[in-house]
Amino acid sequence: MIKSFSVTDIGKKRKLNQDFVYASQEPVGNLPNVFIVADGMGGHNAGDYASKCTVETMVREIRGCFEKNPVRILGKAIRVANDQIRRRAREDEALYGMGTTVVAATCLGHYLQVANVGDSRLYIINDEIRQITRDHSLVEEMVRMGGIDREAARNHPDKNIITRAIGALDTVEIDFFHEELKPGDLVLMCSDGLTNMLEDEEIEKILKERISIEKRAEKLVEAANNNGGKDNIAVILIDVFAKE
Repeated sequence: MIKSFSVTDIGKKRKLNQDFVYASQEPVGNLPNVFIVADGMGGHNAGDYASKCTVETMVREIRGCFEKNPVRILGKAIRVANDQIRRRAREDEALYGMGTTVVAATCLGHYLQVANVGDSRLYIINDEIRQITRDHSLVEEMVRMGGIDREAARNHPDKNIITRAIGALDTVEIDFFHEELKPGDLVLMCSDGLTNMLEDEEIEKILKERISIEKRAEKLVEAANNNGGKDNIAVILIDVFAKE
């Protein structure tokens, strides 16, 4: 039995919450469940509009999609959301330049299908913590090319510059990941408001506590805020093989 819990928090420094989450353990269209985290960007209300509009457009598209293949379903939903954000930004100058990250997932029995644009992340935690998605960010590119190490990347002044986003270009490039799940796996989806405030080891320690997933999610948010809470925080936890 699949069990999930989602939460967003404005954090300590921001006046607006531009993170938006969606979690359905029930079928949506031809997908058995759907989980989405979006972290919006843009001035004034544009960032929160971008994340909310993207998620709502994706859910609507997934619900009405006749495709059976989860990659095609998620890919089409993201591309339609990108078109929608581009169009709205052209129509309303207050929304000009808006964009959002998106990470979406669906659990298909013992498999997890993931789609990602930007630097919101999906992890699988069991004996260890594994980041499944790959950040589309300037600093991550520098790490991959050997320009800087992982430690320097954490505090780099350009760490918030992302190289892909919904709404940035007319065509959106999406990464897809297909992971086999095993008993005991816990899936974490989150915005960078969590991962910029907490090391992976700190996240893993909280997620291995023997408390409910609701309490673990809340403890993650609390820890991120205690470490500065410099950004909005979004968390979805999915216990794929929950006992009850």
